[in-house]
Amino acid sequence: MIRALVFDFDGLILDTETALIDAYGDVHAAHGRPFDRPTFAASVGHAEYSFDPWRAFGPAANRVALEEQRRRFNRERELGQPLLPGVATLLNDARAAGLKVGLASNSERPHIDRLFAHLKLRPYFDFIACREDAPSPKPEPDLYRLVLQDFGLRGHEAIAFEDSHTGSLAAKRAGLWVVAVPNPSTGHHDFGHVDLKVASLVECPLAGLMARFGGTGQG
Repeated sequence: MIRALVFDFDGLILDTETALIDAYGDVHAAHGRPFDRPTFAASVGHAEYSFDPWRAFGPAANRVALEEQRRRFNRERELGQPLLPGVATLLNDARAAGLKVGLASNSERPHIDRLFAHLKLRPYFDFIACREDAPSPKPEPDLYRLVLQDFGLRGHEAIAFEDSHTGSLAAKRAGLWVVAVPNPSTGHHDFGHVDLKVASLVECPLAGLMARFGGTGQG
């Protein structure tokens, strides 16, 4: 029986990943430099970036200043982002059904806390696991196992929602049912291992998820 829903954050609840990529593009554009957006997009969802985002500025660039400018653009873009479609409905329905709701994020807690406060999301979540809370980030299963441990549940009693290959693999390794919801930055990822792939959470009414993955309510 399904007793919990566990969400990723970046790219799943809020499209911070596109905002991040766009912020790097903003800095490049402000300085008249070319931005390798496709290569950057290919690194989304990984614990570490796979390429140098400032290489177009050359070895003598003031990377500290560039990163501070990127953070300013990034914050502005993030605060203007709405919840992604279907998120609010699923959170409200999970609460009404008495399910536990958790977060498993590769992001650091200050990032999550800032945006949760802005979006007024904290009351919806029973437990939040961030990158610094577990030995290893996704794609390792540690963050999901931490959520399950707090809830006192086994993997098959929870559904995970992820937008990336890395995150969905972590959830699957922890034994959860996995629903992939790719965004514009992760649509090219491999999701062959997930249990369900949808275009948005609008396609995931709670009743349908419970029926599909083996539960009709709390018991």
